[in-house]
Amino acid sequence: MIRILATSDIHMNVTGYDYYADCTDTRIGLTRTATLIREARQQAVQNDALVLMFDNGDSLQGTPYGQWAAQTIRHTHPLPQAFAALGYDAVGLGNHDFGFGVAFLEQIAEKATYPILCSNMRYKALKSPWHPYAILPRSVVLNGNNEPICIGVLSVLPPQTLQWEAHKLKGKAEVEDIVTSAHHTAANLKQLGCDLVVALAHTGLGADTFENGQENAAIPLAEIDAIDAIIAGHTHLTLPGPGHAGLKHVDHARGLVHDKPVVMPGWAGSHLGIIDLSLKRDQNKKWRVENSKAELRSIQSDVDGSTVAEDAEISAFFAAGHVETKAQSAEPVGRITKPLHSYFSYCGSDRSLSLLAEAQAAAVKPFLANTQFADIPVLSAVAPAKFGGRAGPRYYTDVPAGEISMRHVADIHVFPNELRAVLANGAQILDWLEMSAGLFSQLSKDGPHLLTNPHWTGHNFDILYGATWQIDLSKPARFNCDGSLVDAANSRILDASFNGTPITEDQIFVVVLNNYRANGGGDFPVAKNPRLISLPSLRIQDALRDYLAGNLQPTLLAETVKPFSFAPMGSRTAILKTGPNARNYIDELAEYRPIDLGLDDEGFMQVQLTL
Repeated sequence: MIRILATSDIHMNVTGYDYYADCTDTRIGLTRTATLIREARQQAVQNDALVLMFDNGDSLQGTPYGQWAAQTIRHTHPLPQAFAALGYDAVGLGNHDFGFGVAFLEQIAEKATYPILCSNMRYKALKSPWHPYAILPRSVVLNGNNEPICIGVLSVLPPQTLQWEAHKLKGKAEVEDIVTSAHHTAANLKQLGCDLVVALAHTGLGADTFENGQENAAIPLAEIDAIDAIIAGHTHLTLPGPGHAGLKHVDHARGLVHDKPVVMPGWAGSHLGIIDLSLKRDQNKKWRVENSKAELRSIQSDVDGSTVAEDAEISAFFAAGHVETKAQSAEPVGRITKPLHSYFSYCGSDRSLSLLAEAQAAAVKPFLANTQFADIPVLSAVAPAKFGGRAGPRYYTDVPAGEISMRHVADIHVFPNELRAVLANGAQILDWLEMSAGLFSQLSKDGPHLLTNPHWTGHNFDILYGATWQIDLSKPARFNCDGSLVDAANSRILDASFNGTPITEDQIFVVVLNNYRANGGGDFPVAKNPRLISLPSLRIQDALRDYLAGNLQPTLLAETVKPFSFAPMGSRTAILKTGPNARNYIDELAEYRPIDLGLDDEGFMQVQLTL
């Protein structure tokens, strides 16, 4: 028997600590997942099973600890040490692993005792920090004897990574479609003598048929005959589990896709994925998978909320960095007079976003002065970074009034994004707003409906500060979540204005935004033909820090804390799902006559709004 153990999307949640809230969080952390890893490994060894241990990418970026480690201790980064201590056999790359640049990955690879893999991205330099595949010669017990077996491992990530991380990868790498790459890599591994092939697939379950360039391609990937087991990820969901119920070719309860074992172990170390493979030899003495079982083990019990203990050895690797990260996060940068939170980003005032928008504009304005762009009106595009969703009901920005520190800066904008500026005409601005408005459900008279489309992610809800507009939720959306046009006649945006004057299609704006959106992240139409304005490298977190410290001149761009509103709906109702701590601010929703409907099964607060 072979037991495959897998983690995915750890995002440097290594200590089980929420650095934004400055408190322990028992629902996350590799230090707890490590305990499950050791238990699962010991069980397998007792049954004479071969154990293989993999990580499926997005391990290096996502928390203040990750930011601190990348900036301070690149050459002694603790994550490779922890992976080595836990016996990882290979680690795949995810899109966020490029967030600190390829040079950082090279330093990680120098310390790694395991191969780092990416099959569908080719690095153009002579020496690549990753390998296209790994071949693992091992042995399994058969009839009391150790018999040789060869395991091939490939790794794929979304081809959009080259676009999302263009500021780090442009001119340095080339990327291939997930399924196309996996086809030829798996076939090559078989030709090289591999008995079984495992795919580390940093991709989710999306369309059930092959489409070139799919971001979430796990379903067609499972059709490849040469692949025997898949570790999926990227979307932060779980499999086996109800989150994928109803998908064609997917047995969500058993973790099978096209009858092939697939696990998707959540995010932040929340789950350990396990695939058990029972093997047999055919008449040609070739190994074949006879039976399989996929399961997830959670670090927190769904029954009583109890959590597994942290692993002492793995905790020791991260102890010093934990202390340093807390100290860095506590560095004061300024003061605020009102609390900042993201509980009502989709319908109410979000002062954290208006502050971010103002800081972005203030950072870019000096570079527009004395240029051809100096007199062009400026808009600032921002989107929620913490909005619950797949990360759970506690994943919201919540910063109290008073002194604000670096952990609060990271709480408002969690990613290591850089600032960009583009020229956009009024027609593009209107499409931008229409795309963003696709987040919302179409509300009919037979409600209440959920206010937002559960298939739309919150970080693709852009708010363009400097403009004002209404959203008509009785109308269908103009765009799908992948940016494709539903119907050009569909229009939800009403009364879009700048300085009280309607925006015209030929009017020109400078829009300040992050590199992810400028590079095409979220598939917004404006990024299809971007007209970039040259800027130096400016980190958004640095801009926010400098603005709070009083080192940037205010622009008053975000004086309108809530630039959008909903068109009157004749008292139709909608359900907002948000974090339970939103009850502290419920009076901010007074215009909607809010009714607290209690918590749902996931722990989200449900608020009925009247529009």
